[in-house]
Order: sequence, then C-alpha cells, then structure tokens
Amino acid sequence: MSAPINPALAATSEPPVMQALGWLEGVTFPPERPLIRLSQAAPVAPPPLPLREALAEAVMHDAGAHIYGPVLGLPELRTEIAAQWSAAYGGEIAQSNVAITAGCNQAFCAALASVAAAGDAVLIPAPWYFNHCMWADMSGIETRAITCGRGMLPDPDHAASLIDARTRAIVLVTPNNPTGAEYPAELVRAFYDLARAHGLALILDETYRDFDSRSGRAHDLFTDPDWPETLIQVYSFSKAYRLTGHRVGAMVCGAERIAQAEKFLDTVSICPNQLGQRGALFGMRHLGQWLAGERAEILGRRDAVAQGFGTLDGWTLLGAGAYFAYVDHGFDQPAPVIARRLVHEAGLLVLPGEMFMPQARPGTANPADRQIRIAFANTDLAGIAEMFRRLAAFSP
Repeated sequence: MSAPINPALAATSEPPVMQALGWLEGVTFPPERPLIRLSQAAPVAPPPLPLREALAEAVMHDAGAHIYGPVLGLPELRTEIAAQWSAAYGGEIAQSNVAITAGCNQAFCAALASVAAAGDAVLIPAPWYFNHCMWADMSGIETRAITCGRGMLPDPDHAASLIDARTRAIVLVTPNNPTGAEYPAELVRAFYDLARAHGLALILDETYRDFDSRSGRAHDLFTDPDWPETLIQVYSFSKAYRLTGHRVGAMVCGAERIAQAEKFLDTVSICPNQLGQRGALFGMRHLGQWLAGERAEILGRRDAVAQGFGTLDGWTLLGAGAYFAYVDHGFDQPAPVIARRLVHEAGLLVLPGEMFMPQARPGTANPADRQIRIAFANTDLAGIAEMFRRLAAFSP
C-alpha cells in the first residue's frame, strides 16, 4: 500500500508555466522563425554589472554571506525598505514592519498563512495570479473570484457580496498579473475600506510597482496611521534588479503580524538568501538611475504593444501594463487551442486565460476561452514587432 498524498495538494492545479513549456517538446523552430517566449514574467538577463561585482565581492570577502542570518532578514535591508517606502508612500513604516522573504511568492504564502487557515476563504479578482490560487488551494482555503469589468478592474461591490463569516482577506495585485491593469488609487482605497470595515486583511501585491506608468505614489494607504491593522504589502526584488535566481522579496505589515510570520519563515527557509539580500541592498542604494532606465524601457514596450493591438484585426486589448498584455483573441476556438496552435504555426509561446481563472460551471460560458496573456517584457521592440507580424499572419 502506498503512503497517502495530501488530497488538497493533489487537487491543486499543475504549475501553468511548466505546462506551457511541455508544449515545446518535439517541436522544432526554423532559423527564420525562432520561438518567441511570451509566457513567463521573469527577466532573462543577469543583474547589471555593478550589482554582479557587488555580489562577487560579497562571495569573496563577506563571511556573513555564507551562513545563516536573521529569520526576518538583514537589518540594514529592512531599514532601507522602511525608509524608502516611508518616503515613497508618505507614511510611517518602521524596520519592525518589514520582513525579508525568499521571493515575493514566499511573502504571499506567509501573509496568507498569517490570516487564514483551512476552511477559511479569501477574495481574489479573476483573472488572478495562478500561484496565489495554488497556495490557497493546497492550504485548504477557498478562493472566491471577484468580477473584473472594463479595463480589467475589480468591482468592490461584487467583492462585498462575497464576504461572509469565513472570509479572512482580500488579495489585490497592482500593476496586475496577468492583466497588466494599474488599479486607480481610489479603487485600492475602496478595497482597503471594505476590508477594514469587515475586519479583513488587504493583501496588496506590488511586485511590479517599479514599472507603474504613473508618477508619484500609486496609493495612499500607508498614510492611514492605522494601516498595520489591515494592510499587508508584498514585494519582489526579482523584477527590479533581475535577482530572480536569488529569491528576495519583502512583506510589509504590522509588527505583531511580522512576529507571527517569523514562525512560518523560520520553518520554511530559516533565513532569506544571503547573497540576494546583499544584492537587493546594493540595488536600493546605488541603482536608482539604472532602474529608472529599465522602467522607461518596459513602458516603451507597453506602448508598442498597445499600438500594435490597436491596428491588429480581430484581437482586442483588454489590459496592458508592467510586464503583461491581456487580450481577447477573437476566434471561435477556445484559448487553449489557440495557444497551442500559436506555438506550432507562429512560434509564439503564450498562456491561455483558463490558467488564470476558476473553472466555469458546466453549461455556462467561460470568458477565459477568448483570453490570452502575453508577457512582453522579456522581448525587445524588434521582437514585439515580429510578434505582431506573426499574429497578423495567423488564421485559425
């Protein structure tokens, strides 16, 4: 007799990016039409040279980079985040409000573990970031989908109708993954007020905050002196400084919750990646101008994507921002079929909307059948232009 498998884990969906990579098996791409990878939101280039040199220096001369460190992260990095966040958001954030994590995914897992247990429920706008739903599923936490309307913006009134005695948190991602939508400050505030009124947590994932097209702060939640009672912000250094392989993120919330999250972090990883933390600290202190250039480059690609879909017959741009475009493909065939055909017939690897949505009830229409996510940030303007040439020639 085989040992049992956790049924909640067994029922959790397979990682979508890994599923999509499986579509490439046995497929060859001619030299004149190489594969364009538009499936994953992760930098493919290494960190900038000054940061790599700082990492090399730490490897050779910083003994602390090779041993266990504090569970909550380097005090210097926590202090730097607190100071820069206080200036950026116009609020008061202390070192005791900051925990460093092994990437933003772990920050989210710690945040959710701190507010919800098996049998509880959380509200997440759909389309959603699949790893958020996956963690809830394997934790036995129900995910309830908030409807998104025009501009792929979630509806606070619909969210309010989903709240009951089992609800513990509302989860938002802005700029959004997968849709790219930048949530207006007043919308973020409406969800914050809703969460506070019902005694819920608002988990705000700002992984892509460095690539927001707006100037100034994206919201004013940290200006509320009582923000630690409601707000949990999570963040990633992976996108800002190309530190994906080093796994460095952050969780910003009330000091009492940080103390509870420390139990989770100590159990899972003991401490965050020591080299990655040193890289993040170097980036925050020395790479502001470089990051501004990265932001300008990404925003230029977003503009090119918006212009391209404005002239592409049959395709409709539903949302665009940060690393992503979310589109309606306009064909009669469902998105999973279209996505696989794009691999074979156009050399484009994209993800279908079903990977970001709950399963439709039998007999009901599924909007995900017409939706596709395109992660455009990992290709340059020439690659984006080639993508549009291939999409224009594609005809199911």
